[in-house]
Amino acid sequence: MREFDSTEFMSDFQALIECESFSHDPAALARSAQLISRIGTGLLGAAPHVIETDGHPHLLWRFGSGEREVVLIGHHDTVWPTGTIESFPFSVADGVVRGPGADDMKGGILIALYAMARLRSERGSLDGVSVLITSDEELGSPGSRQIIEDEARGAKAALVFESGAPDGSVKIARKGVAIYSLEVAGLAAHAGVEPEKGINATVEIANQVVSIAALHAPTVGTSVVPTVMRSGSTTNTVPAEAVVGIDSRAATVAEQERIDAELRALTPTVAGARLDLKGGINRGPLEEEMALGLYARAQRLASHLGHPPLRSVAVGGGSDGNFTAGVGTPTLDGLGTVGGGSHARTEHALQVWIPRRVELTAALVGELLDED
Repeated sequence: MREFDSTEFMSDFQALIECESFSHDPAALARSAQLISRIGTGLLGAAPHVIETDGHPHLLWRFGSGEREVVLIGHHDTVWPTGTIESFPFSVADGVVRGPGADDMKGGILIALYAMARLRSERGSLDGVSVLITSDEELGSPGSRQIIEDEARGAKAALVFESGAPDGSVKIARKGVAIYSLEVAGLAAHAGVEPEKGINATVEIANQVVSIAALHAPTVGTSVVPTVMRSGSTTNTVPAEAVVGIDSRAATVAEQERIDAELRALTPTVAGARLDLKGGINRGPLEEEMALGLYARAQRLASHLGHPPLRSVAVGGGSDGNFTAGVGTPTLDGLGTVGGGSHARTEHALQVWIPRRVELTAALVGELLDED
């Protein structure tokens, strides 16, 4: 069996963090993909297939020619603009790893790769396993979504290597995400001379914001939040255009569909104004029922391995696990690093959890592969 090599892991971890991979920088993403390909090829004994969509390189290791049994999913793009490493460098102190992407989710990528290297050394092959590392998750996975869904469809399990909760909890539920833009078309006129000839888009968008905010229903786990808003051109002109962004999250498909229908039913309140709702549901929810079986299995294995009790948490943010659950594949998320501060200068991962996650992942995938 391949023993966990902390020194090797940390060397790869530093290399990945220092190889920046901002979602909007194609050259940086290409360098990151090349590095992950090299690391993964060494660990797994095979090079990945590179799939590119709109300048985003996605890496797919697919072992065996049969149906997929288990799919491991991660992403190597980050929210950190190229050059961040100069002011937020990789560091390790008192067992805490810091740097851009440490927790979201370069450590998670390595956990998946090292776990499959361990399993390969135990079994001699990884037939039935896929490892998919995408590069546009922070943008909503516009190019990789179809790849993710196609690879996961029909599999026994999808395991997602986003970071776990700060106490080591895995993620068994995620809200679905919907993003909208409500545009208002009015009519310009001189605000001082003949305002009555205009159709005021600012008044219309203000009225709509009140209606949109009223859809917010936290008691059932639904959020509807008007966000960025813009209207008008000059102080002395009746605004002809306005727009407001809307972020909506829901714990169930039914709630997502209800909010979508409510937003599409909005009607103008100012005579002559026109509304145009753009956007829609980006990710369906990862509902608990899709994760509970895998979670129970992981709990049992963690106990058998002598790990701390494995707990679970439901979160509001979406991940690619929403897509795998959406095609009917049992999904367990949060198997990556344990730390916190994702997308912030406090981003960090705790070293003590890394070998545990590698060990747990290898055991979980091995058990799933052994089932008929």
